[in-house]
Amino acid sequence: MAKMTSAYANKLLKQLGEDKEFWTNKEGSSCLYTAAVGETPVVPEYNYSEVAATIAEIDRKICIIKHAINLANATSQVETSTGAMTVDTILVAMAQKNKRKAFLDYLRKQQPKMRKETQVYNARNAAPEYQYINYDLDQIKQEYEKITAEIMDMQLALDKYNQTFEFDVEL
Repeated sequence: MAKMTSAYANKLLKQLGEDKEFWTNKEGSSCLYTAAVGETPVVPEYNYSEVAATIAEIDRKICIIKHAINLANATSQVETSTGAMTVDTILVAMAQKNKRKAFLDYLRKQQPKMRKETQVYNARNAAPEYQYINYDLDQIKQEYEKITAEIMDMQLALDKYNQTFEFDVEL
């Protein structure tokens, strides 16, 4: 049994992914070889059972580590400025807030009055058209700043959790 933080576990998952890629690439390049008729073949070193067992062990470790992370994320409470939430809830809330922030960013960039360009010339209606915002621009800017601060607070709380909270992993 090992204790690890989420940050360490994710680095370990990356390393295991690289190890798996090494072994699958080695298998792909070593499982077949070509030789001309009458030529002494150069047979690459390859042992199916060994490679398959190595890949299976890497996959086993990946499953265990990911399960431990998921379990910790679903049960561990993290304190934010809006109260305690589980890590998985924070991740969902951050995604929602980021989507809302993107729309607020669009709104805050609009001009209160802007001339609309018409695609087709209409001789009967030569008067220009204007587009107007239908909201309080200052309110949108304040809401944008508020949601940005909430996202930053959640991210900092997650960063601290990922670096400090330890959970058990039974490799």
